[in-house]
Amino acid sequence: MKEQKILEQMLKGDVLALSKLISLVEDRSADVLKIMAKLYPKTGRAQVVGVTGPPGAGKSTLVDRLTELFRKEGKKVGILAVDPSSPFSGGAILGDRIRMQRHNADAGVFIRSMSTRGSHGGLSRATKEVVHLLDAFGFDVVLIETVGVGQTELDVIDLAHTVVVVLVPESGDSVQTMKAGLMEIADVFVVNKADREGAARLAADLHVLLGLVETKPEWKVPVLLTEAEPQKGIQELYQKILEHLSFIKDREPREERRRQYRRRELVEILIDIFRERLLLENGNSLFGKLIREVEAGKRNPYDAVIKILSDRESLAQIFGK
Repeated sequence: MKEQKILEQMLKGDVLALSKLISLVEDRSADVLKIMAKLYPKTGRAQVVGVTGPPGAGKSTLVDRLTELFRKEGKKVGILAVDPSSPFSGGAILGDRIRMQRHNADAGVFIRSMSTRGSHGGLSRATKEVVHLLDAFGFDVVLIETVGVGQTELDVIDLAHTVVVVLVPESGDSVQTMKAGLMEIADVFVVNKADREGAARLAADLHVLLGLVETKPEWKVPVLLTEAEPQKGIQELYQKILEHLSFIKDREPREERRRQYRRRELVEILIDIFRERLLLENGNSLFGKLIREVEAGKRNPYDAVIKILSDRESLAQIFGK
């Protein structure tokens, strides 16, 4: 098949083939499952760093600065900028050409914008599969910059080995930060735009909260002050990321987290496929008839589910395709 040839070209280092495969993943091509099945054994080598936080915190600039430092070490960097989905096209509103333009000519950097496509966790299944593609392609580091909308960003922890939470003095009181779940996912806290009033106070509050909420007893979560434009604190942030990546290497908690993620990934893939098939089902099967009855208000959805689950032939028609 054509996709197999593209996959072979991608694994040989063809960037155009990589872009084509990413597009197939985003478009949910029927061949995505087979492509990912062949590619998956070649994953697991890249170091994945998630950078999350509220809009306007300066995440893109920080990712740009970190990319520069990783490149100085000779590491190939893949960047995924996860943007809000357009309400019209479903695609990313912000394009990768707007971001980090100075890396465009660097063959060791690949930048791609992805949309959340309405994912409740902020990261769509397609985004997770693109991380696998970048990993298999041979990128040493994958930086994921997420859209940053509080609780909906928490599944970044499933993908990233190290999670950097970026805040600014205007981010609001730190108690709300803790409620948003960021305390639990952060491996490194960054108070960016630290030249603004309130930066030191926010950093101090975070230190206090981290002392009260012991989420990572073996790793002391640092709170760093940065200014991305004059590059104050950027080198320290880079070093802390490297420290954490080294810290978690081969540690049992990380391995347990990865095992749990693989299980969730399997369930998520199955759920997504079943959802797609269910939404497309509109024929003369029992399920198709039940859909029409529910739509018409002649049957309630709970009664329809009970009917479907009790009919093995109907289940086989839907899930056995």
